[in-house]
Order: sequence, then C-alpha cells, then structure tokens
Amino acid sequence: MRASGRDGFVRMAAIAIWLALCPAAWAGEGGPLRVVASFSILADLAREVGGERVAVTSLVGPEADAHGYAPSPGDGKRLAQADVVVVNGLGFEGWLDRLVRASGTKAPVVVASTGVRPRSEDAGHGHDHGHDTDPHAWQSVANAKTYVGNIRDGLAKADPGHAADYARNADAYLARLGALDAELRATLATIPPERRRIITTHDAFGYFAEAYGLTFVAAQGVSTESEASPREVAALIRQIKRERIPAVFVETITDPRLMEQVSRESGARIGGRIHSDALSGPTGSAPTYIEMMRANAKAFAEALKG
Repeated sequence: MRASGRDGFVRMAAIAIWLALCPAAWAGEGGPLRVVASFSILADLAREVGGERVAVTSLVGPEADAHGYAPSPGDGKRLAQADVVVVNGLGFEGWLDRLVRASGTKAPVVVASTGVRPRSEDAGHGHDHGHDTDPHAWQSVANAKTYVGNIRDGLAKADPGHAADYARNADAYLARLGALDAELRATLATIPPERRRIITTHDAFGYFAEAYGLTFVAAQGVSTESEASPREVAALIRQIKRERIPAVFVETITDPRLMEQVSRESGARIGGRIHSDALSGPTGSAPTYIEMMRANAKAFAEALKG
C-alpha cells in the first residue's frame, strides 16, 4: 500500500511538472485558449468574443501608448506561449513583426482590421509625418464590428471545438455595438453644426469623424512619435481663434503640455481627457471599448453643445 501510494504521488507530481512545462498541451486538454493582443482595446474585444474559453493578455496595457512601445523580454515569452495573437494591422504596431519573429511563436496571427477600408492621412489635417495610412480604424463602431468578425473567425479556427461559443458571443456583442452606434449618434446630434470642430493632440479620430459627421484637427500626425513643429502649433492656434473653436481635448496617452499651451494661447478651454489608443484601468472612465466610445462622445458633446 505504501509503495502504491508513493507511486501515485510520483505520478501526480510528474503530471504537474509536465503541465507546467507544456502549456500548449494544457490548452489542448480543455484549458482556456491563450490569446495575446497587441494593445488594450483589442484585448477587450477578444475577451468579449472569447468569453470563458479564452485567457487574454495585452502586450501594451491600459493608458499606454502602442505607437512607440518598446517590447520587453517577457513579451516575447508571452508570444511564444500564445495560442492566438491578435493585432490591429494598418501599420499601427511597427515594432510587432520583429517581436513575433524573435519569439519563435507558432501561434496564428489574426489581423483584426482585415476588410476595413483604410483611411489615408491626407484625409485628415494634411500634415506629412511619414504615415500613409491611418491605423485607428476602431474609432468607428462599424469598423469595430469588422474587428469582432475577424477575431471570432480566428478563435474558431484555432479552437474549432468551441466555434459555436465564439459565434454566439460575437453575435451578442455585435448587437451591443449596434446599440452603441445609435447611442453615439444621438449624443453627438446635440452639438450644433457650427461647433462640430474638435481639436486633439494626434490624428487618431479620422474614422470617428467620418462616421459621426465631425471635423477633427490635430497638432500631430497619426502617430504620437511625430512632433508638431512650432509653425504647425502656431497655425493651429490661429485657426482656433479664427473659427472660435471653444475647446481642445487632451488624450490620455499623450503629454498634456502641448494642448495646455494651445489652450493658453488660443483662449479655448480644455474640454476634457479622452481615450484614443488605449483603454483606462478597470476603475477609470473607459475600462472597455464600449465605455471608451461612450465616454469620448459624452466629453465632446458636453464641451461643444453650447
């Protein structure tokens, strides 16, 4: 009996060690699918679609700027252990291809923006900061629906046994996104036509502008890595004065000093802090994609409706 008990203990210990050393085997035996998203907004969409079938982590966390992110060794390890990797595409994560190669991951890469009609930077404020395509496609709820469909299909391909669960979760979330879109339109409709011009730090809201009938002007280009020149800042200040734009907005991922300068010199007040490329933490105003879009629309409407 003692020998049998000891043998059982040894076997259990061996299994525990094997599971710790072989995470892919654990996922295949019923554990959650390990999903690594490039940044917090994609991580939220993946959680909504995956539900309890996935364990999602984000390389770039809440309130962090993905444009110029510097990956850590731990990021490579997470990619190496992933079952699925979800990225935005459209040139947003310029650092990610090298990280994927260095990690040696075998996980399929889901490009969430596949099928989105890209918007060129020329459609925005016209500054040339070396970017041809605006990658911030999630700022339109219609595009977010495309993201959800791509994530659903990617999860189902990686885990076909639970494809029906992913489809069901995606359908439920798409319905919530449809309701969100209607809510945003109603909120933004309260802004008078002559006041529908919005000043932000970098050009992250072009898709939002096209979807909801607003005009955004930004001091920087589509990447926070670019810097507005003194000439561009001066031109922006003159435009605010000329068009009597009442408010400017500070993005949570950017240094507020530029917009504070613009506010002082133009007379426009700070309309609030808004979320462009990252969610807030769980206790903030934008812990999910839906809450982010709702909070931004509310901030715009309250500052500009007069």
